[in-house]
Amino acid sequence: MAPSGYRGRFAPSPTGDLHFGSLLAAFGSWLLARHAGGRWLVRVEDLDPPREVAGAARRQLDALRAFGLESDEEIVWQSRRSTLYEAALVKLLQDGRAFYCHCSRTDLATVAGVHRACVASRLRPDPAVRLRVDDGSVVAFDDAIAGRIEQDVAREVGDFVLRRADGFWAYQLAVVVDDADQGITDVVRGADLLDSTPRQILLQRALGLPTPRYVHLPLVLGPDGRKLSKSDAAQPVDAAEPVATLRAAWARLRQAPDALADARDVAHLLARAVASFDPTRIPRHDAGPHEM
Repeated sequence: MAPSGYRGRFAPSPTGDLHFGSLLAAFGSWLLARHAGGRWLVRVEDLDPPREVAGAARRQLDALRAFGLESDEEIVWQSRRSTLYEAALVKLLQDGRAFYCHCSRTDLATVAGVHRACVASRLRPDPAVRLRVDDGSVVAFDDAIAGRIEQDVAREVGDFVLRRADGFWAYQLAVVVDDADQGITDVVRGADLLDSTPRQILLQRALGLPTPRYVHLPLVLGPDGRKLSKSDAAQPVDAAEPVATLRAAWARLRQAPDALADARDVAHLLARAVASFDPTRIPRHDAGPHEM
């Protein structure tokens, strides 16, 4: 397939080993990039050291490699990109779009955690920095799977954090800066991040950055109906059985059942998957409990 301008990415956080839900997001984003004749990048979102598990990032990358899902360009590590985030933050502060905030979670508990004005009980030595969200900031966008999404960011989220009081960068700022810097045209990820997208669009507008297209894949749910996640101690995927696991992910994406039946190895399976992949078959709603 001829190269296109499509640039997608998979951006795991190293808070645990790669589980089936993460693999589904990686495989789905990879398939959509290959279907478009584009490029697929891997970015490690290692911005929250207190939550990171030692060695998890490398194990995640090793697992992706075992499944044949390798970045088309050099892997980016967010922990090495503070200069970019600082420049964006300075611009927002200078433009009056961001402000220093001394409010704690306890302070904001009285307003359901939604910051619309500072109510700090005391000054902090190192305040957080928030984006100033104007009243009436309603953001709407079209998701390729979920359809039309609209959120009143001011009322439902409020002024949100860009840099935390502990000095760590907030996910919302880092992901927007990195997507723009890497020229990402299509963001494909799990539906658990659907609610974050309006905030990211607001940030893109405030920084004068382009807004990519969005695709939020259905989540894999555990037996209790909740999202399968590393925090739930979900079992890591078995990289020793990549063909069987990729077939299971293919089935979760509701693709043609027999397309991969005769796949001999990972390379053969991925070639067959690219040839048979149909984006219109991806289910709109969350997948049911994961059973493997």
